[in-house]
Amino acid sequence: MTNRREFLQRGAAAGLLLSLPELLLADPYRPWTTVRPVVRPVRLRGRVTAGGRGVAGARVTDGRQVVRVDGDGRFDFASTDTQRWLSVCPPRGFELPIGPKGILQLHAPIVTGNEVVHEFQLTPRAQSDERHAMLVLADPQTQDTHEMQRMHGETVPDVIATRRAIGNDLPVFGVTCGDIMFDDLALYPEYERAVTRMGVPFAQVVGNHDLDQGAGTTEGSVQTFERHFGPSHYSFDVGAVHYQVLNDVFWHGAGYIGYLTEEQLAWVAADLAFVEPGRRVVVLTHIPLESTQYLRNDEARPGPGGSMTNREALYRLYEGHRVHIVAGHTHESEHRLSGKVHEHVAGAVCGAWWSGDICHDGTPNGYAVYEVSGEEVRWRYKATGQDASQQLRLYAPGADPTAAGDLVANAWDWDPSWVVRWFEDGEPRGLMSQRRGLDPMAVKLHSGPELPPRRPWVNPIRTNHLFYGAASPTARSWRVEATDGVGRRYAAELRRG
Repeated sequence: MTNRREFLQRGAAAGLLLSLPELLLADPYRPWTTVRPVVRPVRLRGRVTAGGRGVAGARVTDGRQVVRVDGDGRFDFASTDTQRWLSVCPPRGFELPIGPKGILQLHAPIVTGNEVVHEFQLTPRAQSDERHAMLVLADPQTQDTHEMQRMHGETVPDVIATRRAIGNDLPVFGVTCGDIMFDDLALYPEYERAVTRMGVPFAQVVGNHDLDQGAGTTEGSVQTFERHFGPSHYSFDVGAVHYQVLNDVFWHGAGYIGYLTEEQLAWVAADLAFVEPGRRVVVLTHIPLESTQYLRNDEARPGPGGSMTNREALYRLYEGHRVHIVAGHTHESEHRLSGKVHEHVAGAVCGAWWSGDICHDGTPNGYAVYEVSGEEVRWRYKATGQDASQQLRLYAPGADPTAAGDLVANAWDWDPSWVVRWFEDGEPRGLMSQRRGLDPMAVKLHSGPELPPRRPWVNPIRTNHLFYGAASPTARSWRVEATDGVGRRYAAELRRG
């Protein structure tokens, strides 16, 4: 496996090769010398404590290596000045450290010098964390004051209510799953204010709209993000579940692709070395590893901006673990199951970029609520401003012109474990037929050169979570019932006229 020194050397050599024709034209006899970056060793040492005593079982990392502390909580290992952060991975039973604004604070900067000494102070939980909850806010993506006001006025109160409904007996933390901003990073403090108001510790994932787009390298593109939130990849334990946050947005100076750097792949391998085989791992990233959007659009392969291009290397590292991957980026809801890996793309907080109240697949603006018991994970989608039981939307026959006589149901959090049945005038009609299609409301609100008003470039997108039933032309009422994989039942009703 290529190490970081070799990676940097190859990157520098590649840059020199790109400029070589110009150099040769200017001076064809000029000697060609290779430019190698200077890498200096740094000693990282310190202690992880709780109440003045060492925390056995804690790990620390420089973003590439992962080291377990000794019985007294001490660590001492060699790193380099190319690494920017020293972070702690709190073991189960300890609070997630946060800063004054509620932002997760697991890190300390690796400053220039020969040695960094740091003590991480943890706090034991007052209650067990074997049962806990996680709120996943994908793509808030606020661009201006109007959109930030919507987040403060709609999303924040809804999250507060959800936290209250979960109850104080269950530890809760949140994750903003990338695209916190829509390019204007000066609005980060307003996001921090939202986190403070929600009253839940929040981890952050970097998205493609969270980057310094004037940077020439992917490392330089996260400087503002890191200044506010710390490193862009790290891990922590809550209860029996191991959580990993990854940065799969690779900035190449003129745009981005979904890609995990060699350093992060090495770190994932080192981090998993301390996770027992078969244990549940929840991975939080922005760009999906493999969204099915390309299949729904009849394309041969996923585009490099909508999936992780080197995902197979990551899949291999997760062999032997039960993995649940949560992403955002595409502003739609979907679940993809492959072997022991469940990939979940969560609907967007901003919907279709704050153009209304739905994503472009018809999923309402909202966020995912995860509940964990031991290593068992279950989830539901929480539509902003709606009751938690609201999981379906029905359309009368004729709403979809491609199936003019059919009743249509959008079950936005559907996965293959769901069962969707329908009733007509009170009589059972059996299972509904799942088909790929366009949500009728998304078509109405997002189709046309001037729609939606604030974002005319938004278009409805094909989705797999639409269900159809051939309705009788004389029927007056319909009811759809959906049962999810853990037995929860949801229903929606519709009357003709």
